[in-house]
Amino acid sequence: MNSETLVKEAIIKDVKNIVSEEQVVTDRETLYDASSDRYRKYMKAKGVLDNPLPTAVVYPNNPEEVKELLMYCNENDINVIPRSGQTATEGGLENWKDLALVIDGSHMNKILKIDPYNMQATVQAGVPLQALEDELRKIGYTTGHSPQSKPIAQYGGLVATRSIGQFSTLYGGIEDMVVGLECVFPNGHISRIKNISRRAGGPDIRHIVIGNEGTLCYITEVTVKIFKHYPDNNKFYGYLVNDVEDGVKVLREVMVNGYRPSVARTYSPEDARQHFYHFYEDKCVLIFMAEGPEGIVEATGKGIEEAVEKFKDGIVKQVDSQLIENWFNQLNWTQQTIDDEVQGMIDNDKHDGYTTEVSADWETITKIYNNVIDRIRNEFPRADDLTMLGGHSSHSYLNGTNMYFVYNYDINCEPEDEMKIYHHPIQAIIVEETLKLGGSMCHHHGIGKYRNEWTKEEHQSAYYMLESLKEVFDPKGVMSFGNIYPVQEGLKYQK
Repeated sequence: MNSETLVKEAIIKDVKNIVSEEQVVTDRETLYDASSDRYRKYMKAKGVLDNPLPTAVVYPNNPEEVKELLMYCNENDINVIPRSGQTATEGGLENWKDLALVIDGSHMNKILKIDPYNMQATVQAGVPLQALEDELRKIGYTTGHSPQSKPIAQYGGLVATRSIGQFSTLYGGIEDMVVGLECVFPNGHISRIKNISRRAGGPDIRHIVIGNEGTLCYITEVTVKIFKHYPDNNKFYGYLVNDVEDGVKVLREVMVNGYRPSVARTYSPEDARQHFYHFYEDKCVLIFMAEGPEGIVEATGKGIEEAVEKFKDGIVKQVDSQLIENWFNQLNWTQQTIDDEVQGMIDNDKHDGYTTEVSADWETITKIYNNVIDRIRNEFPRADDLTMLGGHSSHSYLNGTNMYFVYNYDINCEPEDEMKIYHHPIQAIIVEETLKLGGSMCHHHGIGKYRNEWTKEEHQSAYYMLESLKEVFDPKGVMSFGNIYPVQEGLKYQK
C-alpha cells in the first residue's frame, strides 16, 4: 500500500468521524462519475478521463456539517468541490487534485418556506428547481426560472454558476431572483444575507456568492423571488427570416421599445435545422413567447408584431404558432435524456455537440457571430469534419444580447484526443473573437476550468477585484481548484 493510499484512507476515516459512515461514498464508479462534469463528456463516457479521482463524495445533512468539512479540508489542504445538481458544463466539477472531497448538497433538500404574500420562497441548496416549481404551480405561482436542466438542477448549483433560464428576458437570470442566502466559507464562518427587497448598505454582497463557482464558499440556503403564473395567456410567435442580423434587429426593436417577452430568440439556419427541421426551409428562425397578465401579453404581442412589420424586408414568412409551442414543450433535459446521450456516446462513437455562449452589445453581436463562423470555417484544421456550425441568440436585454455558438463534428480521433483536436480549438476562436470586439466570453455557463486562461483578459483591470476576493475568502486555495482563476497545473488538461 503506497503513501498516497494511506493518506486517502486517513482522510476517509476522519471524514466519517465528522459525518456518518453512510454519508461518505468511495466506490470507484461513484468517484469516476464525480471526477468530471459534462464538459469532457465523450472522454468520460468512453472511460478514458485522465484527471485524478476524488478521495470521496460526502453528503452533508446541514450547514453545520458543511462547516466542519470545510474547516477540515482547509486545515489539511484538501481540494473541495462543491456540488449540487451535477449539471455543470464547463469543467467546474472536474477534479485536478490528488486529494479532493466532492461535497454534495443533495441531502439538504428541504423547501423551508413558500411565502406568497412576500413573493418569495426559501430552500436548502439541494432542492431541485423542478421540485420548487411543482409546489408553486399548485398554488398558482412559478419560479420564473427554466434552464434546460430544470428537471434535475438544484439551487446551490444554480446560484453558484450564475445560471439563466429560457424565460430570462422577462424574469431575469438567477442573480435577479436571489433575495438572500446562506453560505459557508473555508474557515468555517457561516454568513447569512438577509431577505430584503432592496438596500443601500454598501456593495451588494450577494454577488460575492452568486456566480462564485465554488471558489469562495459553499452555498447552503437560498431565498428567491416567486411570480404569479398565467399559463392560459401564453402566446407564441414564429417567423422565418433571411439572416441572423435581420433576426437580431427585430429582437433589439422589441427590447428597446420596452417590451419583455419571456422568450425572444433568433437561430441561424444550421442551428434551426436541429430544432425546426420540419419548417425552417433553410432560413433563420425568429421566435417569441409572451406571458403574464392578459393586458401585458396583448401589449407585448402588439409590440412584437410592430417590430416585425418595421423590419418586414428581412421576414420571409410567419410560422404557425402551434409549431413553436410544441417545440418549446419538448425542450428540457431529463435524467433519461442525459443517460441516453451517454449510452449513445458509448455505442456510436459520437455525441450531440457542444456550445460556447458569449454576449455583447447590439452593434457588436453580429460582428462576433460572422467573424467566428468565418474563422472556424477557414482556419480550423478539421473544418471538413464539422457536421454543424451555427448559433442562436436566446437572452436579450435593453443594451445587448447573447450568442450561443453550437457545433458538432465527426470524431476522427481517439476519445482521449477529441477535446484537444476539436472542441478546444473551436472554443478558442469563439473566445478570442468575442474578447477582441469587447464582448464577454461567457454569458451564463460560467468560466469553469476551461475558459480560465482568458479570465484576466475578460476582466482586465478589474481582475484585481476578483483576485482579491480569492485571497481574502480562500487564502489557502482549497475551494474548487482551477475554477475561474488560472492555474499552471491545469494546462495539461486544457491544451
